[in-house]
Amino acid sequence: MQEVKVGDTVRVHYKGTLDDGSVFDESAEDKPLVFLVGEGSVISAVEQAVLGMKPGDTKTEKIPAEHAFGPYQKELAMEVERKFFPPNVKPVVGQKVQIPRDDGKKMSVTITDVSDEKVTLDSNHPLAGKDLVFEIKLVEIEKIEE
Repeated sequence: MQEVKVGDTVRVHYKGTLDDGSVFDESAEDKPLVFLVGEGSVISAVEQAVLGMKPGDTKTEKIPAEHAFGPYQKELAMEVERKFFPPNVKPVVGQKVQIPRDDGKKMSVTITDVSDEKVTLDSNHPLAGKDLVFEIKLVEIEKIEE
């Protein structure tokens, strides 16, 4: 039976959890995740985990924060005065907003704290600083037509 190698396109079902067991993401039962191994479209530790797997194999892989979304960086969170929000916008904790960068492009940030005077904006990935656990089931290695 064929084993996964770099360059293969694979279909996997997965469930991603945190150390406390809370689920942060999972594939739909009828829609496995499809990716090309080695392309970098998924976390590299997940790509490494599927190498050598055969269709039907399952694996649980614990991925430390530094190999997932990196450490939480305090300098990526900033407080801004509430007056910078338009009067018709009511900032809410957990809300994602787009703010302009110096180069004119927009950056997505999450509101993590709101007071009468200030709003804290955080541009860290929501899973930064967290160890992740992935349950992976290899559904299929796609056949390449020659």
